[in-house]
Amino acid sequence: MGRFTRLGSMFFALAIAALSMSPTPAVAASDVNSLSVRLDWLPAGYHAPIWLAVEKGWFKKAGINVSIADGNGSATTVQLVGAGQYDVGWAALSNMAFAIGKGLPLISVAGIFRKGDLVLIVPKDSTIHSPKDLKGRRLVTTPGSLEAPFLDAFFALGGLTAKDINLVYVDASAKVSTYLTTNAEGVFTSDAFTLPVVNPKRPSRPLLFADFGLSVPGFGLFVSKPVLARKAEAVKKFASIVSGSWAYTFKGHEQEAVQAVIKNRPQARLDPTLVAAQLQASQQFLYTPATKDEPIGIQTDKDWDASIKALEEAKMIKSGSKPSDYYTNAYLEKSLLSNPGGG
Repeated sequence: MGRFTRLGSMFFALAIAALSMSPTPAVAASDVNSLSVRLDWLPAGYHAPIWLAVEKGWFKKAGINVSIADGNGSATTVQLVGAGQYDVGWAALSNMAFAIGKGLPLISVAGIFRKGDLVLIVPKDSTIHSPKDLKGRRLVTTPGSLEAPFLDAFFALGGLTAKDINLVYVDASAKVSTYLTTNAEGVFTSDAFTLPVVNPKRPSRPLLFADFGLSVPGFGLFVSKPVLARKAEAVKKFASIVSGSWAYTFKGHEQEAVQAVIKNRPQARLDPTLVAAQLQASQQFLYTPATKDEPIGIQTDKDWDASIKALEEAKMIKSGSKPSDYYTNAYLEKSLLSNPGGG
């Protein structure tokens, strides 16, 4: 068994383990007009447009009842949705694609980060500028994380393997502190979440996987096919409103979105400055050359062809799949994409 295949199996096993150790999840809502939604992580700026739609009452106006739960990683969210414990997931679509390759009946109904935000964050004065500069470097990562399946492919871009890197494995909750308080020379993570967190204390810059040709999809909405069969209309309204809320947010309503997530998640004690920075950092991932003229949410075969190629090269999916195996635009309503409040 090759290293890529072993890594893929380890990633899937860790996801299953994380699922089993998670608190008892909410059972998917039974009413056809009700949706239970699982996010990827604790409240952050890149969740703000979702909470803005809640605060605006757009879901209720559309006749759907939406409950939203925080998450503890994209891999776990993918598994919970695939297991039928939640109706809709918000997570890295690269993790969803990997799970589809393992047999879970999932499909993406909206792509929000159509450019992937997987990143290696390094200090601004670092001599690391590309994967070929990573030999012997002390870099922080998490087993089973959203970047884990793609690390070997990233190293290979510089002619290296994981044996050439001094990888420091920590729990996801310890990534930032390890990077900030030790002699770690970089951290693998999500750009939109982490860069605004570390910059004030350790000025840093990103090395995006996508900028080196490793094009995998970022955050989006996905469902299981059985849920889609039962709740097609509710899913269509939800996916359309969330996508439209992202467009609305960046038409001068950023602070409104920031206040929405703070109001709806008071227990998180969010710093509005940090939330705003995370939201702003998200903007660069909303469009690709193939989607520059398409509303947020719409996905394209061209982008997914590139993602499939990257996933195949990383040995995370078998060869022979096609874009329609991973996404559909059939559940995006154009009127709500341009006017999520309707009317």
